[in-house]
Amino acid sequence: MVDATITPIDRGTITTDFNHIVEGHTLGTAADPNPDVTMGDGPVYNLVIEHPEGTILWDTGSHPEADSGHWPAELYAAFEHTGLRPIEDDLAEAGYAVDDIDYVIQTHLHLDHAGGLYAFEGTETPIFVHEDEFKYAYYSAKTDAGSDAYVTGDFDRDLNWEIVHGEREQHFEDLEFVHLPGHTPGLLGVRLDIDDAGTVIFAGDQAYVRANYHDEHPMGGDLLWSKRAWYESLRLLKDEERRHDARIFCGHDAEDLETLREGL
Repeated sequence: MVDATITPIDRGTITTDFNHIVEGHTLGTAADPNPDVTMGDGPVYNLVIEHPEGTILWDTGSHPEADSGHWPAELYAAFEHTGLRPIEDDLAEAGYAVDDIDYVIQTHLHLDHAGGLYAFEGTETPIFVHEDEFKYAYYSAKTDAGSDAYVTGDFDRDLNWEIVHGEREQHFEDLEFVHLPGHTPGLLGVRLDIDDAGTVIFAGDQAYVRANYHDEHPMGGDLLWSKRAWYESLRLLKDEERRHDARIFCGHDAEDLETLREGL
């Protein structure tokens, strides 16, 4: 166990059709062939992990100009982001400056998670990302294949990339990177063993909300790179929870964010 603290950084709200978040959430029937869809809100948040070996930023959120041209119009229409601010401002509100951040962990490089990387351009701050994610992000952004959820301007920058290659890697005491492919090829979970609080796992978008994790409902097709890999990663997380009495935190769940605000 390590003496670490977690500070959540609220980065705004994404609103989207709940069918993206939970597969088959709203289905037509013979009696109601054209049901109204349900729009759902979810927080975008980052974390500052105060670890004995440095101050670590978990994800960097959306670009502050996501609503004014940085995101393609069709993506912004599908995933409307409100409360946009520069990451420098949101960090400052929590008592941090960009210069205070010693390391960045990118769970993945989707547009609502990697948009604040501009703040670290030209610095020596190591940016941890999985090899599979790095390759797939460039493949998607630079060709007509892959996923539309990667924006070149988020990550195609002068950054000090630190590539994670394995299924599990440990670069800090009692903090382990866990490869969780499914949502994307290179999603990284973070397992952290904290004094007094026990084991916590930040699963990122392996589970967008609680229903994905507890009820084992996958996200909608557009949000899954591989459903089979997603289920395998879910089984791994469930096993980690059982073996280590771990608490799992989901990527965009409002109740999880509130728990983090209250303190572990």
